Amino acid sequence: MPDYKRWYDHDPLLLEVVNLLRDYQDELKAQAEVFLAKIEEKVSKDAMVRFYELVKPENGSRWYDKDPVISMTVELLRVIPPENQRQCALHFINSLKKMGIDYVSPNFDLTDSESGVAVTEKVSDDKAV
Repeated sequence: MPDYKRWYDHDPLLLEVVNLLRDYQDELKAQAEVFLAKIEEKVSKDAMVRFYELVKPENGSRWYDKDPVISMTVELLRVIPPENQRQCALHFINSLKKMGIDYVSPNFDLTDSESGVAVTEKVSDDKAV
């Protein structure tokens, strides 16, 4: 089993979403708020706040600790089961299009339909057989 430095390094899709959040915090804050609202529908806001108070670091030295919305989004994404992490990451990227953000994943062909979300990993020329 490979050693990963960060919790999201094991999945290129999670890595992509976390990098998007890091690089475009201001632009994606509204999307992060939508993500939190959807989580809040499943659990209570009080439970989310209590959880966040338990996991947030005292010194807040990570890049995402500077904004409470982005921080809570990353922390919730970190602790949900791996099968849900990927699904949330897919929905996050696909919802960018709904927000009018013209984003094309460098790693995946993503499609969103009423029946669910599909992902196909792009194959680069150097990987082609």
